[in-house]
Amino acid sequence: MAASSGKGTGAKKKQDKAPAEPVTGLESILKKEPALKTTLQQIEKQFGEGSIMPLGGETQLKIEGISTGSLSLDLALGGIGLPRGRIIEVFGPESSGKTTIALHVCAEAQKAGGIAAIIDAEHAFDPSWGKKLGVELDTLLVSQPSSGEEAMQITEMLVKSNAVDVVVIDSVAALVPRQELEGEIGDSHVGLQARLMSQSMRKLTGAIARSKTAVIFINQIREKIGGMSYGSPETTPGGRALKFYASVRVDVRRIGQLKDGEEVVGQRVKTKIVKNKVAPPFRIAEFDMMHTNGISFEGDIIDLGIAHKILSKSGAWFKYGETYIGQGKEKARNYLMENKEVAKEIRQAIVAAGGYTGPEGPSSPEEAAEAVEADS
Repeated sequence: MAASSGKGTGAKKKQDKAPAEPVTGLESILKKEPALKTTLQQIEKQFGEGSIMPLGGETQLKIEGISTGSLSLDLALGGIGLPRGRIIEVFGPESSGKTTIALHVCAEAQKAGGIAAIIDAEHAFDPSWGKKLGVELDTLLVSQPSSGEEAMQITEMLVKSNAVDVVVIDSVAALVPRQELEGEIGDSHVGLQARLMSQSMRKLTGAIARSKTAVIFINQIREKIGGMSYGSPETTPGGRALKFYASVRVDVRRIGQLKDGEEVVGQRVKTKIVKNKVAPPFRIAEFDMMHTNGISFEGDIIDLGIAHKILSKSGAWFKYGETYIGQGKEKARNYLMENKEVAKEIRQAIVAAGGYTGPEGPSSPEEAAEAVEADS
């Protein structure tokens, strides 16, 4: 009986011994292919850590962003704002709010302890307006280049420094090639600016991705030459390169005026994400832009709060829980400006509720065709 018991214990010990877990994934491949392991080590040594990596696992890169100052626009962009390490194009008609949005991004980057730079190719930067938007002028880097080539070289040097969080180029249309500047007015310079942009995009893209700098190109719009054509009659100057290399393209339009009595105090702005490689595209965000301090954060969360039923409206009165916060949007906005903690609570509730509430996908076949054309 004792011998029998001993055998049973031995068998149990054999059963308790867990088999070794098989090595899977890249580790198993490297064991089978030592030459590949050596090659990967040489690549990382020569080109730096992260120059090559497996797509899965913990090494997968997370895209970070910088807020635009508008919660509705941040949510339309995927919840992170404008992505770092990417090229962004912000375009639209004159006085639509393009530069104001870019300056808000600079202010948000500075609030997080970062450095912002503006390449003022239009020679039209207004420091007093930047200060009203929250930009710290003492740490803001501003360059007013004399040519398009100089602007792109300065941008490249700032990006490669790995010390700047956001660079704004205002605007693409003002990036005049040196050859055109040295020529006479009336001379033909077909394709010079498009060539400049194409060369710049090829050089900048990799450096921007490695540096985690958000590079924002502000662009104007033009009418397409040739009369009637399929889709939108509008296009942007600078050729196709920027459309192709940009990870995010934001179309900014002014859709209405904001009045306090008879006085115009701001404008209603509509932004459409016509291209987005880091989140779903074709989303739309609308918000108020005031003539005193730019994007109205408080007005934005009032609109989103109503959409998510976090705020309620009875007649002209706005209500949060059991508290009446104002009769009319302007008074509700002022209440939230004075009660920052309440505004913060509403913002957190909006984000927790899911954030974006607008339409998804292209609004027409023409819009979808234009998006495909921009990437082709």
